[in-house]
Amino acid sequence: MDAYLAVIGKREVRRYEDRPVPEDVMTRILQAGRATGSSRNRQPWRFIVVTDRSRLRDLSGLVSRPSNLQGCPVAIAVAMLDPRGAFDAGRAAQSMMVAAWALGVGTCPNTPTDEAAVKRLLGLPDEAIVPTILSLGYPAAGEPRPRPGADPARVLARVRRLPLAEIVGREVYRP
Repeated sequence: MDAYLAVIGKREVRRYEDRPVPEDVMTRILQAGRATGSSRNRQPWRFIVVTDRSRLRDLSGLVSRPSNLQGCPVAIAVAMLDPRGAFDAGRAAQSMMVAAWALGVGTCPNTPTDEAAVKRLLGLPDEAIVPTILSLGYPAAGEPRPRPGADPARVLARVRRLPLAEIVGREVYRP
């Protein structure tokens, strides 16, 4: 899938088919996160892949939308060893989500509600932060799906976002 189309077409998927994501696909998704740029190339992230049903169930009780994790075949916790790297965490998460979308896998970022419990469950050090946990899987019926070869203009026409004229200022802020 074209990179531009993957970025503008990416949608959140919250319900997944009951089938695993193959290891080669997971490797490509994780490589997209690993290859993401970071401030001073510090690479402060660690990615914890969770596929065990019991652990996913426990983890689901520690995020704002438990159903996203209860039904997914795999989750990736994005942990940062340096709390100052929160922007880099978002960059790595978005890279993995767009790569997944281009590979036919849906994702959704999930916000931890009890970070201390998440760190205990995943064996993370106290100084780490967990800005997001991605749920991943093949989209269930009725969920958004990647559309390779779609017309970008048609994709943008369906996106419910503010128009550029309302959010872009040239040289100075435009209210």
